[in-house]
Amino acid sequence: MASIVCDKLAKHYEGNPVVHDFSMEIADAEFIVLLGPSGCGKSTILRMMAGLEDISGGALHIGARQVNDLPPRERDIAMVFQNYALYPHMTVYDNMAFGLRRLKTPESEIRQRVERVAQMLNLDPLLQRKPKQMSGGQQQRVAIGRAMIKTPSVFLFDEPLSNLDAKLRAQLRGDIKRLHRQLATTSVYVTHDQLEAMTLADRIVLLKAGRIEQVGTPAEIYNHPVSKFAAGFIGTPAMNFIDCMARHEDGATVLDSGEARWRLPQSLFAIGDGQAVVLGVRPNHMSTTSTGDQQIEVVGQVDLVELLGAESLVSLLHAEREITALVPASRCPRVGTQVCFNVSMSDLHVFDAETGRSLVLRH
Repeated sequence: MASIVCDKLAKHYEGNPVVHDFSMEIADAEFIVLLGPSGCGKSTILRMMAGLEDISGGALHIGARQVNDLPPRERDIAMVFQNYALYPHMTVYDNMAFGLRRLKTPESEIRQRVERVAQMLNLDPLLQRKPKQMSGGQQQRVAIGRAMIKTPSVFLFDEPLSNLDAKLRAQLRGDIKRLHRQLATTSVYVTHDQLEAMTLADRIVLLKAGRIEQVGTPAEIYNHPVSKFAAGFIGTPAMNFIDCMARHEDGATVLDSGEARWRLPQSLFAIGDGQAVVLGVRPNHMSTTSTGDQQIEVVGQVDLVELLGAESLVSLLHAEREITALVPASRCPRVGTQVCFNVSMSDLHVFDAETGRSLVLRH
């Protein structure tokens, strides 16, 4: 096993920077997810780790070695790609055994390792099938098994579930999580899907335009986003944002949305008098019942109700904006009614309108 240290990694294409001074330490056996929108540099960083992209600047260490100039085969890594990249003319067994045969591994050892990995991935009944005889989820498990069988120091996953339907993605997320618990191999996983990141990661690295926006556990980034970008990218349904102007009045900060005025304690937020801010509220933090003394009220007319099963997503019109609330389906308001939702002050987020940075003081 091995740790990974990235020291100011940079990548330029024809002089155009796409990754800027990427620095972080990944502990041995840690599961890191690189998360962000398309074009943020996450796959480029992964490919630099794999040796598939040259490093324009900085240093990359895997274990005790600097690997900037080492070819992929000498980095002791295994990579799982978005497309399964299986040999169509080979059986599952032969696809998984291929890498070991190239290393001249004895056939008896190959059989033992293939059977052990196949059992872990529930591929035992499929060993004699060819890829075209299997579903997408089964093919991706074969690709994962082919990577596992080499017992590398580091696993790299490049959006391995993006070609699968929702049910298969959920199933393979569980498979990958269990495998990591069993193998305890350092893993770096790239995705644009925040649900995958939240369910798989020990820590998430949220990227924006080639730079790190925030690093933390899923709970840290969800509960304490450092910016409006982080708050909006993490969480389903997405956080509500309400543009406001702030004023200091009688020892409190008053936020004015044009439709409502909310008084907030100055001890919770670093808000200046006359500052343009954005109030952030998660849909699941909005309740039709009182949350206590330290709360604000959000009033609006119900415009749309979407039943999600045990819960309903309610869309309100507030100051010509749409605000969503996640409520129990049994207490769902009717379309056209005026509703008052309560939000605890401890669940509020406030961001600077210009920079997008969080103004919360409590963390």
